[in-house]
Amino acid sequence: MLSALQNPRQAAAQLLNFGLILSTAFMMWKGLSVIADSPSPIVVVLSGSMEPAFQRGDLLFLWNRNFFEETKVGEIVVYNVKGKDIPIVHRLVRKFGTGDEAKILTKGDNNLADDTELYARGQDYLERKDIIGSVVGYIPFVGYVTIMLSEHPWLKTVMLGIMGLVVVLQRE
Repeated sequence: MLSALQNPRQAAAQLLNFGLILSTAFMMWKGLSVIADSPSPIVVVLSGSMEPAFQRGDLLFLWNRNFFEETKVGEIVVYNVKGKDIPIVHRLVRKFGTGDEAKILTKGDNNLADDTELYARGQDYLERKDIIGSVVGYIPFVGYVTIMLSEHPWLKTVMLGIMGLVVVLQRE
């Protein structure tokens, strides 16, 4: 460790490697966003409202197919509610109209009632612009890392510290 601190060229190379890893991950995320035509092409299920279709911690892959075809009743969609930043994963149960003018009603498979209580104040239905994407695939339980990091913020600091140590202690 002392040699890394004494050699500024090696320390700069390690810092650049760390920056390269972070920027590569960011570019992959943005590339997926462009390909999927979704601001958030990957989401984690945070609640049990969609059981048994999806469990808490499942990692979902989204595709915004409305460019090619209409969203259909029965599809599982992810949407944002005005004024809230957490995307919601629920099934489309009713649809009135087509295209951008369509009015959409959603419901969690494990919920008794539809989502009208979750929508923004004065909003009875979702509109096409509220939908982030449709679920096209998933990996079970991989998203628990994200859940752990959001429920225990100190873990983020620990993980960043470990990543920093790995970069500093890395030998070339």
